[in-house]
Amino acid sequence: MSRAIVGDIGGTKTRLAMVEVAGTRVDIEREIVYPSRNFAAFEDLLADFLTGAQVPAHAAFGIAGPVLGRTVRTTNLPWCIDADVLQQRFGFRVCSLLNDLESIACGLPALDAADFSSLQQGDAEARGNAAIIAAGTGLGEAGLYWDGVRHHPYATEGGHASFCPQNDLEIDLLRYLQRLYGHVSWERVVSGMGLVDLHEFLRAYRKSSVPKWLIDEMRAGDAAAAISRAASAGSDDICIETMDCFVQLYGAEAGNFALKTMSRGGMYVAGGIAPRILPMLQRGTFIEAFLGKGRMRHVLEAMPVRVVLNERAALYGPALRATRSE
Repeated sequence: MSRAIVGDIGGTKTRLAMVEVAGTRVDIEREIVYPSRNFAAFEDLLADFLTGAQVPAHAAFGIAGPVLGRTVRTTNLPWCIDADVLQQRFGFRVCSLLNDLESIACGLPALDAADFSSLQQGDAEARGNAAIIAAGTGLGEAGLYWDGVRHHPYATEGGHASFCPQNDLEIDLLRYLQRLYGHVSWERVVSGMGLVDLHEFLRAYRKSSVPKWLIDEMRAGDAAAAISRAASAGSDDICIETMDCFVQLYGAEAGNFALKTMSRGGMYVAGGIAPRILPMLQRGTFIEAFLGKGRMRHVLEAMPVRVVLNERAALYGPALRATRSE
Protein backbone atom coordinates (compact mmCIF):
# COMPACT_ATOMS: atom_id res chain seq x y z
CA MET A 1 0.00 0.00 0.00
CA SER A 2 1.05 3.59 -0.68
CA ARG A 3 0.00 6.55 1.43
CA ALA A 4 -0.82 10.02 0.08
CA ILE A 5 -2.58 13.27 0.79
CA VAL A 6 -5.07 14.22 -1.89
CA GLY A 7 -7.51 17.02 -2.50
CA ASP A 8 -10.42 18.27 -4.58
CA ILE A 9 -10.16 22.06 -4.72
CA GLY A 10 -13.31 23.83 -5.90
CA GLY A 11 -14.64 27.35 -5.91
CA THR A 12 -17.08 26.62 -3.06
CA LYS A 13 -15.44 23.86 -1.03
CA THR A 14 -12.12 22.08 -0.75
CA ARG A 15 -12.06 18.42 0.26
CA LEU A 16 -8.78 17.00 1.60
CA ALA A 17 -8.09 13.40 2.55
CA MET A 18 -5.33 11.13 3.76
CA VAL A 19 -5.54 7.90 1.78
CA GLU A 20 -3.97 4.49 1.29
CA VAL A 21 -3.85 3.06 -2.23
CA ALA A 22 -3.52 -0.56 -3.32
CA GLY A 23 -3.93 -1.08 -7.07
CA THR A 24 -7.11 0.77 -7.98
CA ARG A 25 -8.55 0.57 -4.45
CA VAL A 26 -8.43 3.78 -2.43
CA ASP A 27 -9.09 3.71 1.32
CA ILE A 28 -9.72 7.06 3.00
CA GLU A 29 -8.17 7.35 6.48
CA ARG A 30 -9.23 10.92 7.24
CA GLU A 31 -11.24 13.49 5.30
CA ILE A 32 -12.19 17.13 5.95
CA VAL A 33 -14.30 19.48 3.82
CA TYR A 34 -13.42 23.18 4.11
CA PRO A 35 -15.26 26.28 2.81
CA SER A 36 -12.69 27.42 0.26
CA ARG A 37 -13.26 31.14 0.72
CA ASN A 38 -12.46 30.96 4.44
CA PHE A 39 -8.76 30.84 3.53
CA ALA A 40 -6.66 33.49 1.81
CA ALA A 41 -4.37 30.85 0.28
CA PHE A 42 -4.46 27.10 -0.29
CA GLU A 43 -1.23 26.69 1.71
CA ASP A 44 -3.05 27.95 4.83
CA LEU A 45 -5.84 25.42 4.36
CA LEU A 46 -3.38 22.58 3.75
CA ALA A 47 -1.37 23.54 6.83
CA ASP A 48 -4.54 23.31 8.93
CA PHE A 49 -5.28 19.81 7.59
CA LEU A 50 -1.72 18.59 8.24
CA THR A 51 -1.52 19.95 11.80
CA GLY A 52 -0.31 17.07 13.97
CA ALA A 53 -0.26 14.60 11.07
CA GLN A 54 2.59 12.56 9.66
CA VAL A 55 3.27 14.07 6.24
CA PRO A 56 3.20 11.42 3.49
CA ALA A 57 5.69 11.30 0.63
CA HIS A 58 3.01 11.73 -2.05
CA ALA A 59 0.55 14.54 -2.66
CA ALA A 60 -1.80 15.28 -5.55
CA PHE A 61 -4.57 17.84 -5.88
CA GLY A 62 -7.36 18.28 -8.40
CA ILE A 63 -8.04 21.97 -8.93
CA ALA A 64 -10.81 23.88 -10.68
CA GLY A 65 -8.65 25.83 -13.09
CA PRO A 66 -6.11 25.47 -15.92
CA VAL A 67 -2.90 23.74 -14.79
CA LEU A 68 0.05 25.32 -16.57
CA GLY A 69 3.20 23.33 -15.88
CA ARG A 70 3.28 23.00 -12.09
CA THR A 71 1.13 26.01 -11.25
CA VAL A 72 -2.54 26.93 -11.45
CA ARG A 73 -4.49 30.12 -10.88
CA THR A 74 -7.94 29.02 -9.75
CA THR A 75 -10.82 30.24 -11.91
CA ASN A 76 -13.38 30.97 -9.17
CA LEU A 77 -11.02 31.63 -6.24
CA PRO A 78 -8.22 34.19 -5.69
CA TRP A 79 -5.60 31.46 -5.24
CA CYS A 80 -2.37 30.72 -7.06
CA ILE A 81 -1.11 27.20 -6.30
CA ASP A 82 2.46 26.13 -7.06
CA ALA A 83 3.44 22.45 -6.70
CA ASP A 84 7.11 23.32 -6.10
CA VAL A 85 6.17 25.70 -3.28
CA LEU A 86 3.95 23.05 -1.67
CA GLN A 87 6.63 20.41 -2.03
CA GLN A 88 9.27 22.60 -0.40
CA ARG A 89 7.08 23.91 2.42
CA PHE A 90 5.48 20.63 3.46
CA GLY A 91 8.24 18.17 2.55
CA PHE A 92 6.42 16.02 -0.01
CA ARG A 93 8.70 13.85 -2.15
CA VAL A 94 6.26 14.09 -5.05
CA CYS A 95 3.55 16.73 -5.52
CA SER A 96 1.23 16.82 -8.54
CA LEU A 97 -1.48 19.24 -9.66
CA LEU A 98 -4.34 18.10 -11.90
CA ASN A 99 -7.27 19.87 -13.45
CA ASP A 100 -10.35 18.93 -11.41
CA LEU A 101 -12.09 17.14 -14.28
CA GLU A 102 -8.91 15.33 -15.25
CA SER A 103 -8.69 14.12 -11.66
CA ILE A 104 -12.27 12.76 -11.72
CA ALA A 105 -11.48 10.99 -15.00
CA CYS A 106 -8.40 9.45 -13.37
CA GLY A 107 -10.61 8.21 -10.51
CA LEU A 108 -13.11 6.29 -12.65
CA PRO A 109 -11.19 2.96 -12.36
CA ALA A 110 -11.65 3.10 -8.57
CA LEU A 111 -15.46 3.16 -8.86
CA ASP A 112 -17.93 0.25 -8.79
CA ALA A 113 -21.06 -0.30 -10.87
CA ALA A 114 -23.16 1.08 -7.99
CA ASP A 115 -21.35 4.42 -8.34
CA PHE A 116 -23.02 5.09 -11.71
CA SER A 117 -26.56 5.67 -12.94
CA SER A 118 -27.24 5.11 -16.63
CA LEU A 119 -29.12 7.75 -18.65
CA GLN A 120 -28.53 5.98 -21.99
CA GLN A 121 -27.27 2.43 -22.51
CA GLY A 122 -25.71 3.09 -25.90
CA ASP A 123 -23.87 0.35 -27.76
CA ALA A 124 -22.88 -2.50 -25.42
CA GLU A 125 -19.76 -3.08 -27.53
CA ALA A 126 -18.76 0.60 -27.60
CA ARG A 127 -15.01 1.24 -27.46
CA GLY A 128 -13.06 4.41 -27.97
CA ASN A 129 -12.51 7.84 -26.49
CA ALA A 130 -14.67 8.92 -23.56
CA ALA A 131 -15.47 12.28 -22.00
CA ILE A 132 -16.60 13.72 -18.70
CA ILE A 133 -18.59 16.87 -17.99
CA ALA A 134 -19.35 18.27 -14.54
CA ALA A 135 -21.42 21.23 -13.42
CA GLY A 136 -20.73 22.52 -9.94
CA THR A 137 -19.64 26.01 -8.95
CA GLY A 138 -18.36 26.19 -12.55
CA LEU A 139 -18.43 23.84 -15.54
CA GLY A 140 -15.59 21.38 -16.12
CA GLU A 141 -14.89 19.13 -19.09
CA ALA A 142 -12.17 16.54 -19.71
CA GLY A 143 -11.44 13.87 -22.29
CA LEU A 144 -10.18 10.29 -22.05
CA TYR A 145 -8.13 9.28 -25.07
CA TRP A 146 -8.41 5.58 -25.99
CA ASP A 147 -5.14 4.04 -27.25
CA GLY A 148 -6.74 0.68 -28.05
CA VAL A 149 -5.98 -0.77 -24.62
CA ARG A 150 -6.72 1.87 -21.97
CA HIS A 151 -7.93 5.41 -21.47
CA HIS A 152 -5.62 8.37 -20.87
CA PRO A 153 -7.37 11.35 -19.20
CA TYR A 154 -6.53 14.87 -20.33
CA ALA A 155 -7.72 18.28 -19.24
CA THR A 156 -9.63 20.86 -21.26
CA GLU A 157 -11.14 24.27 -20.55
CA GLY A 158 -14.15 23.54 -22.75
CA GLY A 159 -16.55 24.98 -20.20
CA HIS A 160 -15.27 28.43 -21.15
CA ALA A 161 -16.11 28.03 -24.85
CA SER A 162 -18.80 30.41 -26.13
CA PHE A 163 -22.43 29.60 -25.36
CA CYS A 164 -24.57 28.95 -28.44
CA PRO A 165 -28.33 29.53 -28.13
CA GLN A 166 -30.74 27.32 -30.08
CA ASN A 167 -34.12 29.08 -29.78
CA ASP A 168 -35.64 32.51 -29.14
CA LEU A 169 -35.65 32.10 -25.36
CA GLU A 170 -31.97 31.15 -25.33
CA ILE A 171 -31.12 34.05 -27.65
CA ASP A 172 -32.72 36.43 -25.15
CA LEU A 173 -30.82 34.63 -22.36
CA LEU A 174 -27.56 35.22 -24.27
CA ARG A 175 -28.31 38.92 -24.63
CA TYR A 176 -29.20 39.15 -20.93
CA LEU A 177 -25.92 37.52 -19.91
CA GLN A 178 -23.90 39.58 -22.39
CA ARG A 179 -25.06 42.71 -20.60
CA LEU A 180 -23.78 41.22 -17.34
CA TYR A 181 -20.53 39.60 -18.45
CA GLY A 182 -19.61 40.50 -22.01
CA HIS A 183 -18.38 37.09 -23.12
CA VAL A 184 -20.89 34.35 -22.29
CA SER A 185 -19.37 30.90 -21.88
CA TRP A 186 -21.19 27.62 -21.30
CA GLU A 187 -20.05 27.92 -17.67
CA ARG A 188 -22.18 31.08 -17.38
CA VAL A 189 -25.22 28.90 -18.13
CA VAL A 190 -24.49 25.36 -16.94
CA SER A 191 -23.18 25.76 -13.39
CA GLY A 192 -24.41 26.71 -9.93
CA MET A 193 -23.85 30.39 -10.61
CA GLY A 194 -25.39 29.97 -14.07
CA LEU A 195 -28.49 28.42 -12.53
CA VAL A 196 -29.02 31.51 -10.38
CA ASP A 197 -28.58 33.84 -13.38
CA LEU A 198 -30.97 31.66 -15.41
CA HIS A 199 -33.57 31.97 -12.66
CA GLU A 200 -33.17 35.76 -12.52
CA PHE A 201 -33.47 35.97 -16.31
CA LEU A 202 -36.66 33.91 -16.37
CA ARG A 203 -38.18 36.04 -13.59
CA ALA A 204 -37.64 39.13 -15.74
CA TYR A 205 -38.64 37.36 -18.98
CA ARG A 206 -41.92 36.09 -17.49
CA LYS A 207 -42.46 39.29 -15.46
CA SER A 208 -42.77 37.20 -12.31
CA SER A 209 -41.75 38.38 -8.85
CA VAL A 210 -39.80 36.16 -6.47
CA PRO A 211 -41.91 34.81 -3.57
CA LYS A 212 -40.72 36.02 -0.18
CA TRP A 213 -40.25 32.47 1.10
CA LEU A 214 -37.90 31.76 -1.81
CA ILE A 215 -35.96 34.98 -1.25
CA ASP A 216 -35.48 33.94 2.38
CA GLU A 217 -34.30 30.45 1.41
CA MET A 218 -31.90 31.77 -1.23
CA ARG A 219 -30.40 34.28 1.20
CA ALA A 220 -30.12 31.72 4.00
CA GLY A 221 -27.92 29.29 2.10
CA ASP A 222 -27.11 28.04 -1.39
CA ALA A 223 -29.32 29.98 -3.81
CA ALA A 224 -28.99 27.38 -6.58
CA ALA A 225 -29.95 24.59 -4.17
CA ALA A 226 -33.01 26.57 -3.03
CA ILE A 227 -34.16 26.93 -6.65
CA SER A 228 -33.65 23.20 -7.26
CA ARG A 229 -35.57 22.26 -4.09
CA ALA A 230 -38.49 24.49 -5.07
CA ALA A 231 -38.58 22.88 -8.50
CA SER A 232 -38.49 19.36 -7.05
CA ALA A 233 -41.31 20.22 -4.66
CA GLY A 234 -43.35 21.80 -7.46
CA SER A 235 -43.81 24.90 -5.32
CA ASP A 236 -42.84 27.57 -7.87
CA ASP A 237 -43.44 27.62 -11.64
CA ILE A 238 -40.38 29.74 -12.49
CA CYS A 239 -38.11 27.43 -10.48
CA ILE A 240 -39.58 24.47 -12.38
CA GLU A 241 -38.93 26.23 -15.71
CA THR A 242 -35.43 27.18 -14.54
CA MET A 243 -34.51 23.57 -13.84
CA ASP A 244 -36.10 22.35 -17.09
CA CYS A 245 -34.01 24.87 -19.06
CA PHE A 246 -30.90 24.03 -17.04
CA VAL A 247 -31.23 20.29 -17.71
CA GLN A 248 -31.82 20.91 -21.42
CA LEU A 249 -28.77 23.18 -21.71
CA TYR A 250 -26.65 20.69 -19.72
CA GLY A 251 -27.62 17.92 -22.14
CA ALA A 252 -26.97 20.12 -25.18
CA GLU A 253 -23.44 20.98 -24.09
CA ALA A 254 -22.74 17.36 -23.11
CA GLY A 255 -23.70 16.40 -26.67
CA ASN A 256 -21.45 19.14 -28.09
CA PHE A 257 -18.49 17.87 -26.10
CA ALA A 258 -19.22 14.22 -26.94
CA LEU A 259 -19.06 15.04 -30.66
CA LYS A 260 -15.91 17.12 -30.34
CA THR A 261 -14.10 14.30 -28.55
CA MET A 262 -15.84 11.52 -30.55
CA SER A 263 -16.62 9.79 -27.27
CA ARG A 264 -17.74 6.39 -28.53
CA GLY A 265 -16.58 4.95 -25.21
CA GLY A 266 -19.12 7.00 -23.29
CA MET A 267 -20.01 10.30 -21.68
CA TYR A 268 -19.78 10.64 -17.90
CA VAL A 269 -21.79 13.33 -16.10
CA ALA A 270 -20.14 14.19 -12.80
CA GLY A 271 -19.90 17.12 -10.39
CA GLY A 272 -21.91 18.18 -7.38
CA ILE A 273 -25.15 19.06 -9.15
CA ALA A 274 -25.90 15.93 -11.22
CA PRO A 275 -26.45 13.44 -8.35
CA ARG A 276 -28.72 15.93 -6.59
CA ILE A 277 -30.99 16.40 -9.61
CA LEU A 278 -30.84 12.82 -10.86
CA PRO A 279 -34.65 12.42 -11.18
CA MET A 280 -34.69 15.52 -13.42
CA LEU A 281 -31.87 14.12 -15.56
CA GLN A 282 -33.77 10.83 -15.93
CA ARG A 283 -36.95 12.41 -17.35
CA GLY A 284 -35.59 12.45 -20.90
CA THR A 285 -34.99 16.16 -21.49
CA PHE A 286 -31.23 15.80 -20.91
CA ILE A 287 -30.83 12.91 -23.34
CA GLU A 288 -33.07 14.47 -26.00
CA ALA A 289 -30.91 17.61 -25.90
CA PHE A 290 -27.77 15.43 -25.92
CA LEU A 291 -29.00 13.67 -29.06
CA GLY A 292 -30.30 16.79 -30.81
CA LYS A 293 -27.44 17.23 -33.27
CA GLY A 294 -29.20 16.63 -36.58
CA ARG A 295 -27.38 14.17 -38.81
CA MET A 296 -25.09 13.09 -35.95
CA ARG A 297 -27.94 11.78 -33.78
CA HIS A 298 -27.15 8.15 -34.66
CA VAL A 299 -23.54 8.64 -33.53
CA LEU A 300 -24.66 10.00 -30.16
CA GLU A 301 -27.27 7.27 -29.70
CA ALA A 302 -24.46 4.68 -29.64
CA MET A 303 -22.65 6.43 -26.77
CA PRO A 304 -23.33 5.24 -23.20
CA VAL A 305 -24.21 8.15 -20.90
CA ARG A 306 -23.71 7.65 -17.15
CA VAL A 307 -24.03 9.88 -14.10
CA VAL A 308 -21.19 9.56 -11.58
CA LEU A 309 -22.91 9.29 -8.19
CA ASN A 310 -19.81 9.05 -5.99
CA GLU A 311 -18.29 12.50 -5.38
CA ARG A 312 -15.17 10.85 -3.97
CA ALA A 313 -14.05 10.09 -7.52
CA ALA A 314 -12.51 13.56 -7.29
CA LEU A 315 -10.28 12.21 -4.49
CA TYR A 316 -9.69 8.78 -5.97
CA GLY A 317 -8.19 10.26 -9.15
CA PRO A 318 -5.43 12.26 -7.44
CA ALA A 319 -4.75 9.23 -5.20
CA LEU A 320 -4.21 6.93 -8.20
CA ARG A 321 -2.13 9.57 -9.98
CA ALA A 322 0.02 10.32 -6.91
CA THR A 323 0.95 6.68 -6.34
CA ARG A 324 1.02 5.26 -9.88
CA SER A 325 4.81 5.04 -9.95
CA GLU A 326 4.88 2.92 -6.80
